[in-house]
Amino acid sequence: MVLADRGYDHDKYRRLVRELQIRPLIARRGTEHGSGLGRQRWVVEQAFALLHAFRRLRIRWEIRADIHEAFLKPACALICRRRLTSLR
Repeated sequence: MVLADRGYDHDKYRRLVRELQIRPLIARRGTEHGSGLGRQRWVVEQAFALLHAFRRLRIRWEIRADIHEAFLKPACALICRRRLTSLR
């Protein structure tokens, strides 16, 4: 499933996503904001914001994907650790 805001409300984008056998969940233009789509997208946007706290991940300097992933995994582990310790 792909979640998107009203900026992607076009049949062209829906068709492209369906061709990849992915169900699009795109907000319609002209409808009220009470669809609940924002609550689901907020989780992803918050994750990106947390990862951007790590300068090395904010701007991708590494060309090789394996090196970038080597920085990404510890960052995710640190984020999870901080979240879990704050629940105590």
